[in-house]
Amino acid sequence: MDVLVIDVGGSHVKFVASGQRKRRKFDSAPDLTPRAFVDRVLDAVRDWRFDVVSLGYPGLVGPHGPVQEPGNLGTGWVEFDFAAAFGTPVRVVNDAVMQALGGYEGGRMLFLGLGTGLGSALVSDHVVVPMELGNLPYTNGEPLGRRLGRKGLHAHGRAAWLQSVSDATSTLRDAFAADYVVLGGGNARHVRPLPERTKRGRADGAFIGGFRLWEETIEPHDRTPPLVWRVVR
Repeated sequence: MDVLVIDVGGSHVKFVASGQRKRRKFDSAPDLTPRAFVDRVLDAVRDWRFDVVSLGYPGLVGPHGPVQEPGNLGTGWVEFDFAAAFGTPVRVVNDAVMQALGGYEGGRMLFLGLGTGLGSALVSDHVVVPMELGNLPYTNGEPLGRRLGRKGLHAHGRAAWLQSVSDATSTLRDAFAADYVVLGGGNARHVRPLPERTKRGRADGAFIGGFRLWEETIEPHDRTPPLVWRVVR
């Protein structure tokens, strides 16, 4: 089964398919609608073969797709029929979930995405739990997502921001009894040194996660159904 993986961001839409060595992308825009998005992707991948699609979406996702319009794109994403538009089965997940899947190496893992805000997810034994840890209060009424996000970095300076990242990472790791934490997102590269039991996510983590969304594994001679990645809604 060939998979087309798409990572939707506020600046770029990036995508790759099974068997392709190079990813492709186009610029995103504040007025990008889902219909225009699908048309541009299909036009860009006319020479690629794919059977299914994995879509990393920058917003809340429910059992049937987006449940909240993205803050940095156009409108119409909620209740849009991506499967009909692409003409293939589509699995839509929050972009942090897709990145978390790409960084998972077993055990219980907490993913924290340091970007515009704070993306988060917990992964354990093929079960992925999306979270909105950015809504937690930090100090003086400032939410954790702002403190660890881009605005917090600019407002408080790198030294204070790094201390906040280190403190929050350790606290959340222990609170969720995680074996380790993976830091992803564009600002993860600034975190040095890394907190204890913390790893930096791979640059292609979102694409690895997108392929894993359709991954099925089954042990030899095992008559139970194949294991698939289950995203808790």
